[in-house]
Amino acid sequence: MPVPIRVRRGPDLAPAQLYALLRLRTDVFVVEQECPYPELDGQDLLPGTVHLWIEDGAEGGAPRRVLATIRILGADGARPVIGRVATAADARGRGLAARLLEHGIGRCDAGSPIGLHAQAHLEGWYRRFGFLRDGDPYLEDGIPHVPMLRPRAAVEEA
Repeated sequence: MPVPIRVRRGPDLAPAQLYALLRLRTDVFVVEQECPYPELDGQDLLPGTVHLWIEDGAEGGAPRRVLATIRILGADGARPVIGRVATAADARGRGLAARLLEHGIGRCDAGSPIGLHAQAHLEGWYRRFGFLRDGDPYLEDGIPHVPMLRPRAAVEEA
């Protein structure tokens, strides 16, 4: 039985949920990738921000731990942007980020393109989900990135 995907808009996050999401993102991006950057960017609690995550199935009253997460900025706008895609090191290879990305794409308006700023080494992985390079590579916080765009869904003519 697959673990459910949790979804909350920024203002609806409980403090413990926000803490757990920030903890995972800091563990992956700041600690593991040795990239000090401003993780607290003022975007997490905005009304148009949507967080998706998967938790472990902790038992016996143990606190649940976030295993993977993504964030959608502007989920209610004309051009949403998916970012902060992170999976705990010991949970990788289980398809958790792929499940979240597919679910996140489905939450965005089918008529809108979706933006993404990918770490360059993951460009091929994001291509699996319909994202295409949309500009020149660049460095962000010392890590090579590429802008990507998932074109709006093709509308079938009647």
